[in-house]
Order: sequence, then structure tokens, then C-alpha cells
Amino acid sequence: MTVESVFDEFKWRGLVYDFTDGLPETLAKEKLTVYIGFDPTSNSLQVGNLLALMGLARMQRFGHTPIALAGGGTGMIGDPSGKSSERQLLDADEVAANVEAIKGQLARFLDFDAQNNAALIANNADWLLTVPMMTFLRDVGKHFTVNYMMAKDSVRTRLAREEGISYAEFSYMLLQAYDFLQLHERYGCAMQAGGSDQWGNITAGVELLRRSRSVRAYGLVYPLVTDSEGNKLGKSERGAIYLDANRTSPYRYYQFWFNQADADVIAYLRYFTWLDRAEIAGLEQELTEHPERRDAQRTLAEEMTRMTHGETALSRAQQASGVLFGGEVAGLGAVEVEDIFADVPSSEIPRARLEGEGVPVVDLLAAAGMTRSKGEARRLLQNGGVYVNNVQVDDVERTLSLSDTIEGRFVLLRVGKKRYHLVQLQS
Repeated sequence: MTVESVFDEFKWRGLVYDFTDGLPETLAKEKLTVYIGFDPTSNSLQVGNLLALMGLARMQRFGHTPIALAGGGTGMIGDPSGKSSERQLLDADEVAANVEAIKGQLARFLDFDAQNNAALIANNADWLLTVPMMTFLRDVGKHFTVNYMMAKDSVRTRLAREEGISYAEFSYMLLQAYDFLQLHERYGCAMQAGGSDQWGNITAGVELLRRSRSVRAYGLVYPLVTDSEGNKLGKSERGAIYLDANRTSPYRYYQFWFNQADADVIAYLRYFTWLDRAEIAGLEQELTEHPERRDAQRTLAEEMTRMTHGETALSRAQQASGVLFGGEVAGLGAVEVEDIFADVPSSEIPRARLEGEGVPVVDLLAAAGMTRSKGEARRLLQNGGVYVNNVQVDDVERTLSLSDTIEGRFVLLRVGKKRYHLVQLQS
């Protein structure tokens, strides 16, 4: 089946949750400017933002113009949608710093140099922090009744709770509607997209443009992404999965995608990658016939890591993943090794012990508890069952010095195929 418009693309990928009247027909015959907002309450986007990001990127590939709107103004209030309580407010300096950090992450997905439909970045602080209250109430507030606002899910859910909702958060949908108005007047924006929890805010913007400017605008919302067990995508035992490599390493990012369940991986390939129908269908068949090979998960991990962090980071993540199965440690840094082996047993040794003549491998194995005695350590060495930094050692007299460490911080011991121990050097 030929994909005729970006709406058709969204449909076959399972990305259409709801939309305003006339959107499919308009997308098929017109080029629209579309925006999605990003909350700058952190200096990094998370994988939970990826569906919206890829939505903008897909719109751009079909010739539409994407705007990534950083909520420098609304981020100081906080969106009540999907929240059970009011979040801690950030000050203007914190929000501004986060917006700058997020800009670099957006550039990995959007083309800001395209010939005819270059992506744009806007910050709603530019108008929300300067609009006079009386002007805002006159130009925006008069178009919405309290009844209309209270009927929205984001407000109604919070009102049902004991703590209620603050006036600041209650006003959030008006601020977002004003964003739509400003983006229309500045850039001709006629469409807003987002997660399904944004439906009330998006339709408020569509309504404001209709009432105040007699303009027809459009909205599209994607499904909220959860795994087959109902958990929100992007949460792990170690916390959120960030797009910033300094907060979630490319190795852990790769592992996050590689470890997705069979029940989820095909949907995620549709949601988050550029693979076409035939490629995904092939992976789905392979998953059915040979699930143990994890080809679909491996492809997902490769596609996502390459897109987010680049080819070099992908290669290092693949190398790091192989280290657990005896692959080479050479070329990996101490930070990566620490990340890979964060969950294996570890011990500490004074750096001074590796200076001078160094420490016999036999002593280190026994001290680390890898063997019950030095005699057992010698026998393992003689039989070729000992590895230092994943390199086999069979010399029972071998000593380790600082030159054998990984960036002067670690020595990785291994006995057999999978039994690891990380020795950390102390100053």
C-alpha cells in the first residue's frame, strides 16, 4: 500500500489516537506548519518525548514545517495534564538553561537547514513573560468559560482529588492556547500535535484561533506509550532514560532498547524508527520464528542509538555490550567500563600497591574473593581460566601494574566465561 500523506504514515504506524475534523484531508493537499511543545523542567529530554519528536520529524519529511516550542514560560507554571499533584516550580534562570540544553538534542531529529521547510525552535517565554495581564484576560480569557475549562480531563481529574488544583495550573490551558495563537501570527502555524493527555489543551488552542481570528486550525494526538505490562515507557530501575549522553550513556541507552519485550518491540519499531513496512514485517516474521535471536530488539537498539547519539557512539555501545560476553575492553574508557559493570561484585585496592613491582594476579584473585585460595588461583591460571581486562592470562607469575589498569581506575578480573569482578583503585 502506497503511503500518500503523513496522516497515512501515522495511521499505519499506529500513531493516531485522535484528531480534529478535516485534518486528514488538509494534510493530503496542503503543507502545514505544525508545532509540538516540550517541557524544560530538565536539561535533557527523555525517551518519553521521542514519539512527539519523531512526529515532528515525520511531518518534516512529508514537506510540512515543524516548530519545536520550548516551554520557557509555561515551564514556570507546569502542565497539570497527567499529574496527580502540583510540581515544584523552576525559576527563570533554571528554565532558560534547560531550554538551551534541549535545543542541541532537538537538532539530532529535526533538519534546521532544510531548503523549503527548515525546522524552527521557539520559546514561549518570548511572549508569555511580557504580555500584560489585562491584555491576556481580554484577548484570551474572555473566549473561555469556566465551565468549558472545568470539563477538561486534566482539570476535572485534579478537582476530584483532595488537594485540588491551583489557579496557576488551572490557567495552563489558556497559556497553551495563547501559544498557538502567537505561533499562528508569527509563523503561520495551523496545527498542534502531542500526546493524548494534551487533547484538552490542543483543542483549546484550536478554539481560540477560531473565535478570535476566524481561522481553522487542527490538532492531532498520539497514544501514550506504555509497555505490555502497562508501565510508562522510559522508566527503568535506574530511573528515567535520557537523550543526553551525560545522563544516560549510549551503552545504557542501547541496552534499554535491546531489552524490550517481544510483545512491545514491533510496535516500538513502528513508533520510533524510520524502517518501512516491509522491513518491519520481516523483523516481525523473524521474531515469530526465531525469538531467541532477538533480531528485532537488536535492530531497534541500533536504530535508536544511531539516531540519538550517532554512528561512533553506536559502535562503542555495541563493543561495550560485547564485553560482557568476553569482547575486547581495549578502546573503552573507564566511565564506560564502570557503567557496564555497575552490577558486578567489586572491591577496592590502594593505587600504591600497583606502583613499582605491582601485584601478583594470584594475590589479586584471592583478595577479590574470586578464588578460595592462592593455590586455586594458580591452578586456574595454569588451565587458562583467568582473564584480566578480558585478555587471557596463563602465567602464574604475572603481576599487574598501573599500565594494566583502565585509565588508572579499574582492573577487570574474569574467571571462566561470565564470572566478573571489578577492582577499583583508590588514591
